[in-house]
Amino acid sequence: MDVSSPARALSPERGPGQAEPPPAAPSAEQVLLQARLALSERPGALRELGALLEAADPRWLLGSASPAALGSLAAALGGFAAPPRREQDGTEPPGQDAALAAVAERAERVGAVFLLLLQKLEAAKGQESLGMAVVGPVLCRVLGHAFIFAVTHKDERPWTTASTRAVAQELLERLLQAAGCGSVAEFLRGKEGDEEGRFGAVMGLLKQELTKDTWKRNPGSKHVFSWTLLHVSRPWLCPHLERVLPPALLLSDDFQEENKVLGVRCLHHIVLNVPGADLCQFNRAQVVFHALYNHLYSREAPLIQAVLLCLLDLLPVLERGQRHQGHGRATSPWDQVLQLVLTHMEAEHRLALRRVYAGTLPAFVTRLGILIVRHLKRLERVILGYLEVSDGPEEEARLGILETLQCTIEHAWPRMPCRLPVLLKALLRLLWDVHTERGPTPAPVRAALLHRATQCLILLDHCSQGQVKVLLEGVHSSCEENQVRECLRKVQESS
Repeated sequence: MDVSSPARALSPERGPGQAEPPPAAPSAEQVLLQARLALSERPGALRELGALLEAADPRWLLGSASPAALGSLAAALGGFAAPPRREQDGTEPPGQDAALAAVAERAERVGAVFLLLLQKLEAAKGQESLGMAVVGPVLCRVLGHAFIFAVTHKDERPWTTASTRAVAQELLERLLQAAGCGSVAEFLRGKEGDEEGRFGAVMGLLKQELTKDTWKRNPGSKHVFSWTLLHVSRPWLCPHLERVLPPALLLSDDFQEENKVLGVRCLHHIVLNVPGADLCQFNRAQVVFHALYNHLYSREAPLIQAVLLCLLDLLPVLERGQRHQGHGRATSPWDQVLQLVLTHMEAEHRLALRRVYAGTLPAFVTRLGILIVRHLKRLERVILGYLEVSDGPEEEARLGILETLQCTIEHAWPRMPCRLPVLLKALLRLLWDVHTERGPTPAPVRAALLHRATQCLILLDHCSQGQVKVLLEGVHSSCEENQVRECLRKVQESS
């Protein structure tokens, strides 16, 4: 059936010799059902649906069509413009380029239809016979599907073009306006806390696309899930923990690095925005810990960085939970993680990973405090090894290791005097190397290295009761390099 014929029937005309009136226009419910069924059957059905909505009177559209019918139409529109399905393992089927181009073309027209539908709903709000009493339930059914469509197509993806991204962005802005919200976060969590947001509804619509067997088939689902999740913070995220934790764990457990990193970032957001008591309930925090701990064996710098940052926020939660349950142990999860990290650091030769490890190590030392003495032997070897090797113009690894050494001296100062000869020799060599190297390292970075090395020497002097000053007396008098002499002078004059 031609779905454009009901549109013509909405404003029928009689000929001068016509004896009988034209047949009554079908109800909007029937028309929308026919339009929904025709989407996948006829190429021109989407264009006809757009013409129908443009010509339709809001009173006819909302007066004879139930919210469920409009919601089903919105769901069909979103499915019609979904990215091409993949195999269950995520591999792309043959002919993917043509399928992507077809999706982009359909998405542009579907976005225009969504915009027309929202326009009609906005017009209906101001009509006395309709108003929010009628429009409200329809918005509840339609906005979730429109939101998923907009988020799927608004960013640069293999299935989007500049035109589809523009339409999707406009749709996102219009649906926020239709919902009376000023931001995506407000749309998802609700306004002023007195109204339930649409986050639960969106997660409900995504549920079937985020199971173990389905999440890889629709490549857009993971992006919609992660983008939506990151817009919901505490305290609004906690009630939805059961819905968001399993998909995040699924993503992090994948074999592709991109999905692992995305999943870990989602887990990190959950850890930051869900109370610790809820995370520890049913051993959820322990499950997340084991998932993250297994990733520490990876050799990919972006993943290791995401995992370590997440662990820094998860481990305090896990530690408190174990303490409240009376499961205190001699070695904590902090010790487990640091022991493995130091083992990997000692043998690591890739500069990208050395930078990541060195950048997060000070936080672990600070958190363990005096208990860092459990790891001093291996930590000392790591510090000495990293101080010897330059890692490029920005010297991120060396700067991180110097900060680590400074934190270690501050927290484990009683164990420093016996390590003074080794550490003093390494720091003096670093001062000389930084001064004499003629590489591309900028002057501010050189200055930062010299400053941090000097601070470490001052701290060593304090905890060794002035032994560093005594040992440096001859060095300072015989040194002819101004920068090194200046550093040594600061140590000598420190009190």
